[in-house]
Amino acid sequence: MSCAGDPNVATPHLDDLAADGARFTNASATYPICVPSRFTFVTGEYAHTRHAHHIWRMSPTETTFADELSDAGYHTAWIGKWHLSDTPHRPVPPSFQGGFDHWRGFSVRNAPFDTDYYEDDDPTPRPVEGYQTDGLFDLAMEYLDDRVSSDQPFCLVVSVEPPHPPYFAPRTDMERWESKTLELRENVPYPDEALLPERYDRWGDPESASASFYDHPGYLDDVLLDDLRRWYAMIENLDANVGRLVTALEQREVREETALVFTADHGDLHGSHGLTQKQHPYEESVGVPLILSYPEGDIDDGRTVSEPTSGEDWYPTILGLGGIDTPGKPGRDLTPLARGDRDGFDRRGVLLEFVREIRADQPYHDGGWRGLRTERYKYTVRCGPDEGAEPWQLFDLEDDPFEMHNLVRDPEYESVARDLHGALRERLDRTGDDVALAPAFGHEALHLRNDRTYGGP
Repeated sequence: MSCAGDPNVATPHLDDLAADGARFTNASATYPICVPSRFTFVTGEYAHTRHAHHIWRMSPTETTFADELSDAGYHTAWIGKWHLSDTPHRPVPPSFQGGFDHWRGFSVRNAPFDTDYYEDDDPTPRPVEGYQTDGLFDLAMEYLDDRVSSDQPFCLVVSVEPPHPPYFAPRTDMERWESKTLELRENVPYPDEALLPERYDRWGDPESASASFYDHPGYLDDVLLDDLRRWYAMIENLDANVGRLVTALEQREVREETALVFTADHGDLHGSHGLTQKQHPYEESVGVPLILSYPEGDIDDGRTVSEPTSGEDWYPTILGLGGIDTPGKPGRDLTPLARGDRDGFDRRGVLLEFVREIRADQPYHDGGWRGLRTERYKYTVRCGPDEGAEPWQLFDLEDDPFEMHNLVRDPEYESVARDLHGALRERLDRTGDDVALAPAFGHEALHLRNDRTYGGP
């Protein structure tokens, strides 16, 4: 977002939302890939407690924030991508729809010009008209028309895939970006053929894009820059739709009493550290936007909040915006920070994780990682296929925001590494993570526990 300092893009509507709310500058996706991140979002639970991964179905017995809100008298709606039912291109059974009253969803599509959704328990696919983001926001407007005349409070989730790959936007949006000069992040080793993954797949519908995007020899510089331009075109389209939604709330005279939350389930590397897409613990992958705006709830003064937050905080925050307490969840309600009632929490940063990958052609199939992110530091351990997780990365985000200098073996930072390893060890133990953590920096090993039982496959 331009309000977050990106030099390439213009996001005036998201900037306005941040100016009329609170923007969290150190927000992270706990588990930076779609399915586990969404699980944590809707349940408030760590994905490691269910061994969740990218090909996984959430149990219908899980309590979601929709269940909690329904119990408090809210009408709840989900519009768009769900990805918590392993049913691609098929309807999501009602028992797997997370307890939402109004369902206009689909599992996963990743085809922004060819998306179908399903209505409640009707198995008939219904086409999203035009570009997915535009069409899903159209459905949101229809929902608002049905609800604003009711005295019942509501909670609406609009879940769009773009700017997820494939990187395509409407023709007019893409044409604005076709020849723009881009400023790349400092940690992009460009040009460098190491950036090109072996399985790079520019999937999508070429009919939706201007032909000139395909009239190139396919060299790395064209691939990286074209994808970045398309990504920015998708972001600006999303920004315009956020503006449409805010205008719709204003026209219906409910904007002041409506809390808006804007966030994402993961980031996108786009060449940083020679990598693409997500899964990795780098900021471009785990870092996500988070804006809260609620004028009637005193979240409207444009503050920025540097306290680290992560996906497990979204659940108690959504309920907190509705005045509902959430005891027993690992995350924190962020509304006191957004209002300025407090500066931070009594916790050592937030947990980051990549628990499991069952796809052999994807990163971390041979073992995941765990991490702890504080306001200044990020510390991670890497899990091997047979041995316990060992120290992997330590970055000083204050001095090295692009994470270009790994300090995990630097003698000058040994005390920092020791402290963070101990804090991570304590967090893994307290949250029931059965990862085997190798001894390091004077701390004993944390062994896999066989006395804990988790749901899921």
